[in-house]
Amino acid sequence: MTRFFATPEEMLPEFIVLTGENAKHAKVLRLKNGEEVLVCDGQGRECLCAVSDVSEGQISLVVRSRQESAAEAVVRVSVYMAFSKGDKLEHVIQKATELGAHEIVAFPSTRCVSRPDEKSLKKKLERWQKIAASAAEQSGRGLIPEVVALGSFHEALSRATQADKAILFYENEQAVTLRMSLQAGEYHSVSLMTGPEGGLEAAEVEKARQMGLDICTLGKRILRCETAPLCALSAVMYHVGEF
Repeated sequence: MTRFFATPEEMLPEFIVLTGENAKHAKVLRLKNGEEVLVCDGQGRECLCAVSDVSEGQISLVVRSRQESAAEAVVRVSVYMAFSKGDKLEHVIQKATELGAHEIVAFPSTRCVSRPDEKSLKKKLERWQKIAASAAEQSGRGLIPEVVALGSFHEALSRATQADKAILFYENEQAVTLRMSLQAGEYHSVSLMTGPEGGLEAAEVEKARQMGLDICTLGKRILRCETAPLCALSAVMYHVGEF
């Protein structure tokens, strides 16, 4: 079924009128009166609608029912990834959205090669958010993950600890596995933090430990910075029964 994302303000109780890119998309699909579509507010709620009119620049819909999206995970997972070179972060945003991440958070750490300035970061955030929106639509999500960029490693740690369970992955950790961490206690939200190409420094890991994050290994092999967060996210989703 065709899916559109609309703003909460556009989702009126009985009728919805979509314009802009949504209207262009509807024209490409050649939607006709009476066809059913799903309209999502990007925050986890959706409407089953019937097309009542397709005209130049807009599509009018009649709301038939409303419900919470069935595509969202039972646990809210935030993916924290240090700034990386090239388009690696873009790849993670797209795939993490498909896998069910609630949000993706980028942050600087000591060994980060990429350190975007304020001007370039603003443009990057706009692009990253569009990538998340496109991936959410393609994968049938009812929620568009928010992409956030923070100014410091400490800020990232502080934000991550707001989750019921916060985990940082470190290649030199050998004793504590992700499975061990996930099996300990109940939680409705999880933060997963990974480092840049050169990894995190020992002092950064110790600071995370002091702030209450679980320090875990992702196995015997060293994963690339764009592989680690997706591996961890997939493991969490499997553990909570999403797969």
